Amino acid sequence: MNDLQIAEKESSMSAKQKTIKCVVWDLDNTLWQGVLLEDTAVFLRDKVVQTIKILDARGILHSIASKNNQETAVAKLTELGLADYFLYPQINWNPKSASIKTIANALNIGLDTFAFVDDNIFEREEVTHELPQVLCLDAGDADIENMLDMPRLKPPFITPESALRRRMYQSERQRIAAEATFTGQNEAFLATLKMTLHIHHAQEEDLQRAEELTKRTNQLNTTGYTYSYAELNALRQSDNHLLLVSSLDDKYGTYGTIGLALVTLGETVWTVKLLLMSCRVMSRGVGTIMLNYILARAKEAGVTLQAEFVENGRNRMMYVTYKFAGFCELQTRGNTTILENDLSLIQEPPEYVTVIYPEEEKQG
Repeated sequence: MNDLQIAEKESSMSAKQKTIKCVVWDLDNTLWQGVLLEDTAVFLRDKVVQTIKILDARGILHSIASKNNQETAVAKLTELGLADYFLYPQINWNPKSASIKTIANALNIGLDTFAFVDDNIFEREEVTHELPQVLCLDAGDADIENMLDMPRLKPPFITPESALRRRMYQSERQRIAAEATFTGQNEAFLATLKMTLHIHHAQEEDLQRAEELTKRTNQLNTTGYTYSYAELNALRQSDNHLLLVSSLDDKYGTYGTIGLALVTLGETVWTVKLLLMSCRVMSRGVGTIMLNYILARAKEAGVTLQAEFVENGRNRMMYVTYKFAGFCELQTRGNTTILENDLSLIQEPPEYVTVIYPEEEKQG
């Protein structure tokens, strides 16, 4: 495929098509040159390896759909030092479309965010027929060379956490496996994770991820307000605003930055303009900790604490979070519900999580 064809392919894409989140690779004559079960040796294609590593740093995941002997192929990938790059590899004799479906289910991401790379036109056409939402690419040199410049393979947000995304998925796989074999109560399992939640005032290095959270988090988001990097930078430096971020770690690794809160600081009334949490920690029981920290700060300041809530059809859980935290509806302004808290109930964090507060980080 030449440059003109690549441009035509990209320009013909619907505006609804999404950024690619996972690239699924064939092995024989795609990842490496040669056929593993037939040739005496196979050789990695340099351009492919470089492409995989650059996309990995962008936060794009990788997997495998290959008709091969699993044990032999995994041994070769391990020998080549590449096995760790591929999540939920499907090395079997099933149709490639079935393998891609399995990977999508395991990663819990939409098929319309997948690309599939294979040298065999029959395999690409089989996937296109069964999964038309998947972007299929020829493993020929031209397509490989142009992959890094394709708009769909350039995420709108590339943050320091992007390079950790694969590790986060690998850590989550360990957690899921541990939880599946745990026989006690949920809180007892959570205690085994040895979680630490860090809450701190947003710094400049947090802002790219903070902007991403405002634009991508819909379900665990109280208002859906979005903020640009420049707006967040101004807010974090404002004496009239409190901009907090939170991150979570456990014994398996980091979840990264998972929470954001913006509070306007009036003389007598503070208002929570935005409170959001990443869905990746929905089941970890840490969603109310940052909110209760804000409650405590407001009580210390001797002010009234209010909060805004804008329903979007998916975020009802955040309204329930406010209600459980003691907020009551005060009034409605257009599509915005104003709630107020009398600060009589401030909950301690669960015993199974250690919390590091901004004041402690300053002391450190």
